[in-house]
Formats: sequence, structure tokens, C-alpha cells
Amino acid sequence: MNVPVHPDCQKPRLPAEWEPHAALMITWPHADNGWGASLEAVETCFEGLAAAAARFDPLLIVCRDGAHLASVRTRLAHAGIPAERTILAEAPSNDVWARDHGPIAVTRPGGAAQLLDFRFNGWGRRYPHRDDDLVTHRLTETGVFGAGSYRRIEWVLEGGSIDSDGAGTLLTTRSCLMNANRNGGADQNQIEEQLSARLGANRILWLRSGWLQGDDTDGHVDQLARFLDRETIAYTACTDPDDIHYETLQAMAEELASLRTLRGDPYRLVPLPLPAPQFDDDGNRLPAAYANFVFVNGGLIVPAYGDPADTVAAARLAQALPGRTVVRVPARPIISQGGSLHCATMHLPAGVAIDGLTIPASASGW
Repeated sequence: MNVPVHPDCQKPRLPAEWEPHAALMITWPHADNGWGASLEAVETCFEGLAAAAARFDPLLIVCRDGAHLASVRTRLAHAGIPAERTILAEAPSNDVWARDHGPIAVTRPGGAAQLLDFRFNGWGRRYPHRDDDLVTHRLTETGVFGAGSYRRIEWVLEGGSIDSDGAGTLLTTRSCLMNANRNGGADQNQIEEQLSARLGANRILWLRSGWLQGDDTDGHVDQLARFLDRETIAYTACTDPDDIHYETLQAMAEELASLRTLRGDPYRLVPLPLPAPQFDDDGNRLPAAYANFVFVNGGLIVPAYGDPADTVAAARLAQALPGRTVVRVPARPIISQGGSLHCATMHLPAGVAIDGLTIPASASGW
């Protein structure tokens, strides 16, 4: 499978998520997302997420249409979020998972930001995805993003499937990127060529193990293992031999222990416990994980599931990131569709031009 690569003379760079943000993108839930009777609870969850994130980042909130936008604006006001902290835009969507249908922003040589709009195929054509695949294009067409910084990439890549250290290293999983349901017959070399040309990756750390029951993304890394800095990785850990995840997460922990930093040292590893098993109304286990945290300017938003492990996970992340304010946000309602807070957001790095954004990226607090 030969996929054309843009012939840039110099590589781009994919910033780490802890680097400064221009804004945080959220695609707001609506009645056609399949939430059914849980929609109100899900929207309340999103209010909590927006209120926590707006303390640190301006928000770009994507609404399905004008009526939806008006409703969301009212909800944000009721949540006490100042209007000047938010930009509301219109674009139809199939799902809320902005991490996978939002733009992946790189910096070009010279420092200019560029939005890459990779093709989105509904996690291997599992779900309807036409509107999601068009969200970034529509936001660009309507002037929310500058047209000069936009590039469409006809190659499937989801933001939740990769994690960057900002220095050319990507962490990812074989189960997702090498799945034939994404880019047909592309082999590892072809995938690495794409990641190098598009994102400036010069080192790919491939995980073979790691999986969460209820995750229908083929193993997105943002549920499993994430960089905290260039020397540290937080990961989903399981210490209960009777848990279905025990063997695969133990194997993943061993893989992580074998990885080396750019300096050749072992990574500092921060284990994040699994909460007690949580199930939907049909008895299906849900993929609750704390690795699905969200970096914001000066802070870290950590999902909470109403479990004692919430406190343990937040404390370990706070200890590993002493310069950041750690905020817990209830996420139990949204994991019924397989994702958590990181899945529901997309960071837009400093340098991304957003129409109507007047608050400096460094602004924090109300």
C-alpha cells in the first residue's frame, strides 16, 4: 500500500500535551449521539469538564447547529463559566470524541502551527462517522480555524492512538495502528514513514500488550500509557490476579520497564490503579481508566469514577507533577460509550489561530 507523503524539506514537530495550549476543544453531546436517557447525565458531566478546563484553558466548544449552540451557551452560563472563556462554533457531529475527530496540530520549522485533518473512519468503520470526519474541515470553512494552516491528510489516524514527548518520540500500540481496519495493508515501515513525515516522529515506541474490556478503539494508548514528561510514563496497572486484565497489563508494565528515554535511561513509571469493575445496564464492563487524564495550562484534569482508587490515582499524578494543579472531574456517565475525559477533548497548542480567541494562552483562573 503506497501512501503519498508531502515532500517537506524539514520535519514538523508534534508538541507534547503538557506544552502551552491556545485552547481546548470539546464537541458537545446531543440527542443524536446515541446517549438515550443518559443524555442529561452526560451533559452534566460535560459541564463539569468545561468548568474545570476553563480555569486553565480557553475552550472551543463545537455544537451541532444554532439551536444546540444556544442551549449549550445557557448550560455554560448556569455552570458559572464566563462567556469570555469560551468560543462556540457550529459543526454537525456523530460522537463527542474530539480527541479522534479533532485536528492534530504540529509546528512547522520556524514555529508556525499547522492543523492536520487526518481521515477518521469511525474506529475501523465500527460506527457512523461522516460528520465527525468533516468537523475540522467545516470549522476551517466557517473561519474558526485559519485556512492557511489547514491540511487534509487522506490517511487514518486518531489522536487517542498516539502520545508524544514533544522531542520526536511517539508511544503507541500495535493493536490499533497496525490493524487492517485503519489503513488497509500498511505495514510497520509504511506507518512509521507516515508518522515521521506528518508528525516529525523519529522514534516509535510500540506496545504489544495492553487492553481494556469495553474499549472499542482496538487499544488506544491514551487509555493505557501516557507521557508525563520526557522521562516519565504513567500507565494503567492491575495488581489483582483474578481481574481479566491482569496478564495483559502486567505484560505491558514489563514492556514499559524495558523502554529507554532519549538519554538511554529507563523511564520513571507511575502506576495508576484500576477502579473496581464498572458495568453498563446490560452487564458489560466499561473501560474506566485514569490514564485518560487531560493536560491543561498549569493543571491536570483526572477522571473520577466514584471509587476509592480515584484518590490514589490523583495523588500519584499530583506527586509526579508537582507544578500542576490536579482537578478530579466525574466521568462515570461518559464511559458507557467507551471513552473518558481525554477522549472527549483535543488540545490546540499555542500558535493555533482560533477566530474570536482573545484570551492569552497563559491565562489561568477566573
